[in-house]
Amino acid sequence: MKQFSSQHLSIPSTGRNIKLLILRPIANKINSSKTPGILWIHGGGYATGMAEMVYFTRPLALVKKYGAVVVALSYRLSVEAPYPAALEDCYSALLWMKEHAEELGINSSQLMVGGESAGGGLTAALCMYARDRKEVNIAYQMPLYPMLDDRDTDSSRNNHAPVWNTKRNHAAWRLYLKDTDSVSPYAAPARQTDYSALPPAYTFVGDIEPFYCETLTYIENLQKAGIEAAVDVYPGWFHAYDMYFPLKKSVKKAVARFEGQYLYAAEHYFSPQNGRI
Repeated sequence: MKQFSSQHLSIPSTGRNIKLLILRPIANKINSSKTPGILWIHGGGYATGMAEMVYFTRPLALVKKYGAVVVALSYRLSVEAPYPAALEDCYSALLWMKEHAEELGINSSQLMVGGESAGGGLTAALCMYARDRKEVNIAYQMPLYPMLDDRDTDSSRNNHAPVWNTKRNHAAWRLYLKDTDSVSPYAAPARQTDYSALPPAYTFVGDIEPFYCETLTYIENLQKAGIEAAVDVYPGWFHAYDMYFPLKKSVKKAVARFEGQYLYAAEHYFSPQNGRI
């Protein structure tokens, strides 16, 4: 028996329309008035990927097991349009979720954002951008092993781990930032200096992958700003390890931990739109 429905939509963004993929439970596991809406942003180094990647990443279980509503988007990729195109598309999708919360069956006070890799980087950037624009509030962020820093860190420098390494990282950032003279925190969130008033966060990361240091630094900076934020580190994990080895015990443990953090957020984190819950 199918546990969720899917729907494709096209909505306007800056310069073009973007495709959304909406996943909803057939029968909500929790009351619809308390159902979070999750904007999930795919990975791919800002250069590849599509909304349909949501079918084999973390949020699908949040729909099937816990009744969340997930909106995934296909943002403009850096090979066709560099920064800020992807961020503009993510922001358009977020505003659309706020405006259509009732028909989506989500609590507008619980708009959450998450993604893996470049999607994690866009998650962090979107939280900063939304905070500064003051048009929509984000209740929680889940930037998994996020791509945050265009500069080398101790873990991204001379990294030769599988899947993602220093060479690929440098190439991806060159594509994404090719028309950018000075790098904004909205482009590379590790350049942010003000972490106040950002949403609570949870992430996990492997200790041999390039993004290990920047992930820990991001969480530390949130904590220093008084934001509730947590990270789990998994020894020996390279980039996207959880997707490559879903049946391993350590991955099952990580998935359970991720889902537990989501459930805690669903019970405790709210950010009303226009002062209303």
